[in-house]
Amino acid sequence: MFWVQLLFRHAYVQKILAMDSIIGGISKSVRHGQAVCLRSFFSQCANHSARKLVLGIETSCDDTGAAVLDDSGNILGEALHSQTEVHLKRGGIVPPVAQQLHKENIEKIVKEALDTSGISPNELSAIATTVKPGLPLSLGVGLEYSLRLVKQYKKPFIPIHHMEAHALTIRLTNQVEFPFLVLLISGGHCILAVVQGVSDFLLLGQSLDIAPGDMLDKVARRLSLTKHPDCCSITGGKAIEYLAQKGNRPDYNLKHLMQRHVNCNFSFSGLQTNVTKLIMQKEMEEGLQEGQLLSSVADIAAAVQHAVALHIAIRTHRAILFCIKSGVLSPTNATLVVSGGVASNQYIRRALQSVTDATDFALLCPPPRLCTDNGVMIAWNGVERLHAGLGVLHNIESFRYEGKAPLGIDISAKVEESAIRIPQLDITF
Repeated sequence: MFWVQLLFRHAYVQKILAMDSIIGGISKSVRHGQAVCLRSFFSQCANHSARKLVLGIETSCDDTGAAVLDDSGNILGEALHSQTEVHLKRGGIVPPVAQQLHKENIEKIVKEALDTSGISPNELSAIATTVKPGLPLSLGVGLEYSLRLVKQYKKPFIPIHHMEAHALTIRLTNQVEFPFLVLLISGGHCILAVVQGVSDFLLLGQSLDIAPGDMLDKVARRLSLTKHPDCCSITGGKAIEYLAQKGNRPDYNLKHLMQRHVNCNFSFSGLQTNVTKLIMQKEMEEGLQEGQLLSSVADIAAAVQHAVALHIAIRTHRAILFCIKSGVLSPTNATLVVSGGVASNQYIRRALQSVTDATDFALLCPPPRLCTDNGVMIAWNGVERLHAGLGVLHNIESFRYEGKAPLGIDISAKVEESAIRIPQLDITF
């Protein structure tokens, strides 16, 4: 009977994941009344007899998230409060405002996740919380609240690196073994790394200035897309993606980025400068003031999105070739995982699919709702660390958050020394 129930449950999970890819969004509050198993049934067989429970808390930027998971990957309870609408009206995230909204919502969100799970704080095996990197004011709210819970209920504390959590989320939804290549693209980061273990990363490249999500948001603000009738309630990067579908990209040929640099680092500030100059030129041609909508706004959006996708695809292609050449990854059954908020951009995904098709890598992305910030990924990272016995703290005196924090061992210099040239791919859709 146990095996029949387990197989049925596994089929139900696949249905849930399929539905998730269709929905593709995050509501202000996400509730899971039933436990949803996101691991394979083999994992459940090994662990069903000794269940551990982890509460995850996320406040690194502008989303207040909490979730309770067991060590088989069942999401027992989840809640999320998004600040998107507030910051959209202000033209960007304002750290003190984000901090205040976290303070107003964190207790309610954690209580909702616990209530939905049917788990009391006393039953928890550990509490995992994002402590780095992120907005310091936001991180401080989550850490302070978590440490109060840890002291009150005498639970182990698991500090979480936000980007590590994004990288490992795929192991919650798919059967992915170490090592694998990960691309983390969001509003705050752009990172290429090899994931060798739960807390074992080799950094191949990262953004030298701003992140792609941040750049797209700034371009959207400069184009005043909140005044566009179709984009008034859509955040910057999503507005760019939406309008780009209607635009004619070849009308504006933006220069490829960092063509002379044979490494895996990224740079988006130069593209932002070029786009700003292009917008100013078009405003002069149309006799418009800053803040007024250009007639060519969709064409510019398409050109910007393509330039970002091409830059990301080229650097990722080099990372793949380096991993194969250096033996860091085996070319057999190799996987590229893409996660973070910008990973939900379908144009960028198609560009990366072109790269993985050419290199015989599998391309995997978590469901859209798990690509953006959430409590589930923090709780799952806590489960992974609990299993591995890594970073589980029983003494939390003088613990501090970190606004900036590196991920793994930096071997980007070795990538550049390899001087790998990239064969040209057709990334045109």
